[in-house]
Amino acid sequence: MALLGIDVGTGGSRAILINEQGKVLASATENHEPFASPKTGWAEQAPEDWWRASQIAIRSVLKQGALDPDTVTGIGLSGQMHGAVLLDASGSVVRPAIIWCDQRTQTQCQWLTDTIGTARLIELTSNPALTGFTLPKLLWVREHEPNEWTQVKRVLLPKDYVRLRLTGAYATDVADASGTLLFDVSSRRWSPEILDATGLPLDHLPSVFEGPDVTGAITADAASATGLPVKTPVVAGGGDQAAGAVGMGIVQPGAVSATIGTSGVVFAATDRPALDPEGRVHTFCHAVPNRWHVMGVTQAAGLSLRWFHNEFGTVKNDDDRDPYEQLCDEAATIGAGADDLLWAPYLMGERTPHLDPNARAALVGLTVSHTRAHIVRAILEGVAFSLRDSFTIFEEMKVPVQEIRLGGGGARSTLWQQIQADVYGQQVLTLTAEDGAAYGAALLAGVGTGVWSSVDEACNQAVTVASRVDPDMTTAERMTDHYIRYRSLYPALKKVAYT
Repeated sequence: MALLGIDVGTGGSRAILINEQGKVLASATENHEPFASPKTGWAEQAPEDWWRASQIAIRSVLKQGALDPDTVTGIGLSGQMHGAVLLDASGSVVRPAIIWCDQRTQTQCQWLTDTIGTARLIELTSNPALTGFTLPKLLWVREHEPNEWTQVKRVLLPKDYVRLRLTGAYATDVADASGTLLFDVSSRRWSPEILDATGLPLDHLPSVFEGPDVTGAITADAASATGLPVKTPVVAGGGDQAAGAVGMGIVQPGAVSATIGTSGVVFAATDRPALDPEGRVHTFCHAVPNRWHVMGVTQAAGLSLRWFHNEFGTVKNDDDRDPYEQLCDEAATIGAGADDLLWAPYLMGERTPHLDPNARAALVGLTVSHTRAHIVRAILEGVAFSLRDSFTIFEEMKVPVQEIRLGGGGARSTLWQQIQADVYGQQVLTLTAEDGAAYGAALLAGVGTGVWSSVDEACNQAVTVASRVDPDMTTAERMTDHYIRYRSLYPALKKVAYT
């Protein structure tokens, strides 16, 4: 038997097959067309392109795994969060989807804040109004594209459009729904108060399920398009962060992940909807029934290093080594603290803790004695400091942090592993395999189809630790001093970088 996980990302759709022990049998990714930006700050994608890419990835993974398709016994879905897929009465796409990174909705966010109130929004949805969320996008379309809005009869999130094409079901999961600003995160249902305040009809929204719940089955048309067997059950799955956390075993209170990809995410599982009154971290339902999570986000984590590499290059590559490995090797020649050089990683504004789309990045403390290696070291440390901001807020909220698991590019660099251990002042763990949200979606499919009795059992069996990295306590004390200096950068930059 095999379980299929599908992750509908921004750059592409990924499919992964695992067996009942959680071993990866095959994986494949098909790229999407680059997202369109008709105006500055806009970001749109064609949902039909997600379906095209998903079909190709599914067929590719089945072929690569050399499996009889009938051995696939369950399917789970994950994908980019916060997007607005608008459909008419026949299920056809009305306009391109406005995706997570679109920034056009500041006016609508302000209207929501003024109309409902910041405190009341957080009380109702556990989150403040942010430009990335789905609800402000719907309000923008209603205001600026009334002709299109009159055609809208259904609203879906990105992965759930692929679900519709697979099963014919209008459904989503509680974790993905949590990122819409339309969801009562505490009660795990659509918020009647928000719907009433905004005038949006409940029947526009999909049915909501827990992550392992079966939401439908593969139709004859979908079977023809993908090669999957008819009537294969499809579970709800989860938004990419929640499903990715399941894939890393972050399902019990006390378990926390720090993932450095393009952005950086600190994700903590909780057994209650823990709230930050200031809304500096997101509080969402987990893909695990009866659990929640809190999540802090750094906009430009791995992006900081990629930006430096793209703009300033690397050392001469004589051995075809990965250029990022070379940069980290350079940085490793410099001691902790980068000789007092600091990096504020606000290349794309910042979410946690500042909620400021206008924040600006800076390299502070340069002297003639600093080298490129110092700058790279400062970037690695600055990103870790930005993630420590989330841990600081977790401490204020009394969210337990008993174990930190690393993911993304920050987990592959031994230097960045050590820097994170020293900055957080706590042991960090890496995993034997990290296959992202698609892997977590496949585990949820296994739970929903009876391979495992619970998400906890699935993770205990399938997710294994590869290494543990302890902090150097002397260095950790020094990093705390530098973190205090780092925290002074944002208020200073806000005064001089923009008005």
